[in-house]
Amino acid sequence: MLRCGQMIFAQALVCRHLGRDWRWVKGKKQMENYYNVLNAFIDKKDSYYSIHQIAQMGVGEGKSIGQWYGPNTVAQVLKKLATFDTWSSLAVHIAMDNTVVMEEIRRLCKLSCPCPGASAFPAAESDLLSNGYPDGAECMDRLLSWKPLVLLIPLRLGLTDINEAYIETLKHCFMMPQSLGVIGGKPNSAHYFIGYVGEELIYLDPHTTQPAVEPMESGHIPDESFHCQHPPCRMSIAELDPSIAVGFFCNNEEDFNDWCQQVKKLSLIRGALPMFELVEHQPSHFSSPDVLNLTPDSSDADRLERFFDSEDEDFEILSL
Repeated sequence: MLRCGQMIFAQALVCRHLGRDWRWVKGKKQMENYYNVLNAFIDKKDSYYSIHQIAQMGVGEGKSIGQWYGPNTVAQVLKKLATFDTWSSLAVHIAMDNTVVMEEIRRLCKLSCPCPGASAFPAAESDLLSNGYPDGAECMDRLLSWKPLVLLIPLRLGLTDINEAYIETLKHCFMMPQSLGVIGGKPNSAHYFIGYVGEELIYLDPHTTQPAVEPMESGHIPDESFHCQHPPCRMSIAELDPSIAVGFFCNNEEDFNDWCQQVKKLSLIRGALPMFELVEHQPSHFSSPDVLNLTPDSSDADRLERFFDSEDEDFEILSL
């Protein structure tokens, strides 16, 4: 699941820095931002989203090194790691209790932050642009009106198997232009789902052993192993473990508003159940962090840990 978390977040960084329409072509010279994205995930302890950083940050979430992560846990870890990534300057929101609160997201995305012109990966030449702006440019008004949003929604769509009523809604989530895909899998096997065909999910499998990648002295990275060299795998939707996390990326406020409209239309799908609720304001039954005497981060993590991580859930059916 750690690698799956890297994959969905790498897709978010590609959308952020290279654009959703960008495609990798073997042997083609890439722009500097592409190698900056790769650097963020390379297996070095000082990379933002390296396997080392994810495992170490997971200790703070109660997961020992080598312990299995659920979709919620890896989402919580990536949210914390993203705060150190000033180059990407992302607003990462993890929706609680199957509920996306629009007011909370707007407040998060409109917060002030340092100008992302101060890149964590300095360019080799002084005239290169960082996030589209020269280093030191006055870009606060243009960039900080809305921080790009990574929205992760941990869900449980059934007890031991996925409830068929959610399948059509899940399919429509893949069709949204803001989709980052889904992390989840089958029991004891984590996958990154990127789409569907008919009644089958299309997924990438991280369980492939390959040589470690070492950056060259020029700063460029041998990148073939970062990309799929063969057709992706398929599996029946019915085999999906019900514990998943759905991801979306909204580059600006207009993008987020469009996503909200598309989510509202999901309720019109005949015979399908919504996987999560979209509301303008926080419901009154939500407990505030102050009442629980917890910080917002620990409150989110603890509550989601209880509800969504399948590896910690033991259900008992009681006869009444």
